Amino acid sequence: MPKLAELQLRFAGADFLAFSEKAPGFIVVDVVTPWSYATIALQGAHLIGWQPKGHRPVIWLSSAAKFAPGKSIRGGVPICWPWFGPHATEKSYPGHGFARTIPWLLLEARRLPDERVRLVFEPELDEASRTQWPHATTVRYTLTLGQELTASLETTNRGATPLILTQGLHTYFAVGAVSRCEIAGLEGCAYIDKADNDKRKKQRGRLTIAGEVNRIYLDTAGCCGIIDPVWKRTILITSTGSRSTVVWNPGKEKAAQMGDFGRRGEERMVCVETTNTATDAVTLPPGESHCLEAQYRVLRHG
Repeated sequence: MPKLAELQLRFAGADFLAFSEKAPGFIVVDVVTPWSYATIALQGAHLIGWQPKGHRPVIWLSSAAKFAPGKSIRGGVPICWPWFGPHATEKSYPGHGFARTIPWLLLEARRLPDERVRLVFEPELDEASRTQWPHATTVRYTLTLGQELTASLETTNRGATPLILTQGLHTYFAVGAVSRCEIAGLEGCAYIDKADNDKRKKQRGRLTIAGEVNRIYLDTAGCCGIIDPVWKRTILITSTGSRSTVVWNPGKEKAAQMGDFGRRGEERMVCVETTNTATDAVTLPPGESHCLEAQYRVLRHG
């Protein structure tokens, strides 16, 4: 039985789900709750859309995004796991890990008593990913959808020795005009400026974006907001299991070089990423688990 038909049969009783192929062999699931709509690609368990009813989309997806097996998607919420950024020792390994380009299984989909919907995924590790990550681990990714969106990535060390884990939810947020936005909650934080030779700096006041930004904020407090005066809203980002926050926008020149940002796409997005990276790497003892979690909600202005 084709995979799409198998999923449709398996979850036939879940009237809040609809499976389809966005491109040949590329399956997505649409989710409807009383408060919001969402779309998740089974490749990477990659959330590519979330929109609360009565609001503009919260998650940005490039108009030029490519949907093909084994290829990364520009936009949405890529899962960076089991390392964030380049691999520590092997330059040939994929940046930000392999989780975002391999298939994930939908283990569970259920409507909660309060009408929210919860989806649970696990990765289908292939030979290449097991070679790149030769550790006995289990991973579960849980999305809880309602008025808010909660994304939880839990890793458990099933091996006999400690392991070091870096990871992130590389979330692309949709904004009316990035140059008019402010990011609050990072004031006073030290950061590594990846766009300026990894220099250590300190954030003065709220962050504004006028060009390329690529920063790892250290020892962050777990709550920040994207203040968007054009769309008259604030996107509130609350995180646990993380003390590092990455803010990224490629700027006009680099976006043009990437080829999958679409026309002026960099003006309509900003990544504010819940991460464990740099000084925030996780050392996971045998038998222990670590949960990286982010919650997103929209506050309307006025």
